[in-house]
Amino acid sequence: MDILYLNAKDIEQIALTDAEIIGAIEDSLRAQGNGQTSIEPRVHINPDPAYNGHFNVLRGYIAPKHVAGVKVVGDYVYNYKLGLPSELSLLNLFDPETGAPYAVIDATAITSMRTGAITAIGAKYLAKKENKILGHLGCRGTAFWNVVLLDSLYDFEEIRINSRRQESMDAFAQRLEDRLHKKITITKNSQECLEGADIMVEATRLMEPQPLLRTAWVRPGNFVVPYGTICANEITLTDVMDKIVVDDWGQCKEGGKLGSLSPHVRAGKLTKETLYAELGEIVAGKKPGRENDQERILFWHRGLSTNDIALGQLYYEKALALGIGTKLFYR
Repeated sequence: MDILYLNAKDIEQIALTDAEIIGAIEDSLRAQGNGQTSIEPRVHINPDPAYNGHFNVLRGYIAPKHVAGVKVVGDYVYNYKLGLPSELSLLNLFDPETGAPYAVIDATAITSMRTGAITAIGAKYLAKKENKILGHLGCRGTAFWNVVLLDSLYDFEEIRINSRRQESMDAFAQRLEDRLHKKITITKNSQECLEGADIMVEATRLMEPQPLLRTAWVRPGNFVVPYGTICANEITLTDVMDKIVVDDWGQCKEGGKLGSLSPHVRAGKLTKETLYAELGEIVAGKKPGRENDQERILFWHRGLSTNDIALGQLYYEKALALGIGTKLFYR
């Protein structure tokens, strides 16, 4: 019995298109909306506070894809000082009938891609049809694919970015300009970045809560995506929204320390009753998404195991077809 191992270079060589990435994640959301997935609560491993990081363990199953999977991802805020991505990840894929493993995949890039894809798919169903300005707060690893995949849908006239470190903003802007062939605007602060934007994304990496996304900046028609690890918005943000959508209420309802809207869950502002829908329900056609251009809609995603698994499965299938990867003897 062999296992196919796909390393970072293999993932890069396979080179999925933007449409393929979005399509794989959209399929997994549709399966979720139709009750054809199993998404177990994520668990955390906290080795030592001195390391300034933790592990997330995500587990899930997608019936239409006939695949189960487990992803372990380290989330270490100061990895940039070592020249490492803040999130390093491995994804294991299994036959759901026998439990036999058949793939081990470097999922570092996959984590960023699926995060960007879920942001873009949220916009596809929840944002206005025409959006000219994107405001993106944070230059973390997942930020690149947020901007790239959103721009693939809307071809923005203006893309604004902001982050705490000038060097990260400069590098991020250059990488985006090289990919998108358009000017990226580096802003002075979060207000200049977000206020007046059609789509507002908060993807920061704070150590302590700080209100960088102000409720007063949200206008009719805005699509707002706050998903930073630590809350970077005001407790009043949920009060002005016409609809609040999440990727999975089971993960969002925990109300622990981590998660952009965890204070809102703890305060009773976001509950099962005030939640409009899970995105999968909308993708599956069970509920309508945006219904007019005046709605203020918030989408909070925490990251789903099934999104990782769906994208990993596509990479696995592509690798087999292209003869890419390394076979490892298992038993």
